[in-house]
Amino acid sequence: MTSPSASTAGALARGVLFIAEGFGTGRARVAPGTVGTLPGVALVLALFAVPLPVYIGITAILLVLGIPLCGQAAKLLGRKDPPSVVWDEIVGMLVTMTAVPLGLTSILAGFALFRLFDIWKPWPIGWVDQHVGGGLGIMLDDVIAGLMACLLLHGALLFGIPL
Repeated sequence: MTSPSASTAGALARGVLFIAEGFGTGRARVAPGTVGTLPGVALVLALFAVPLPVYIGITAILLVLGIPLCGQAAKLLGRKDPPSVVWDEIVGMLVTMTAVPLGLTSILAGFALFRLFDIWKPWPIGWVDQHVGGGLGIMLDDVIAGLMACLLLHGALLFGIPL
């Protein structure tokens, strides 16, 4: 018979993994990070009408919550940065689309740029990925990828490139 505390701990671990794995999207067999970014796109769409300070506040809260969430999920899975843990991709997509006018082109461009930076890992993303551990490291490299993608999107807008 399983003790109540063991079953509670098991349920908590399953809950942590379900959320950290993007509600199951991170368990995709092919391109889990790309598939796991899709809930971030859905969240961007859900938040498009909120005022910018609220959007930034929600993004910051999800980032802060993601540090222990991703750290715990990594411990449960026994890996430094498990591919199935995609909460960081969800938050990274929110960062990417910060203050970007919403439209099909901007979402597609933001998605593509964010995934490019997250996969390619140019400096400083790659440095953070290699040198910052735990939940902070898991979250931080994607936040930086999101910031870089966001800057490119805003640069495109500044130069009159329609998104």
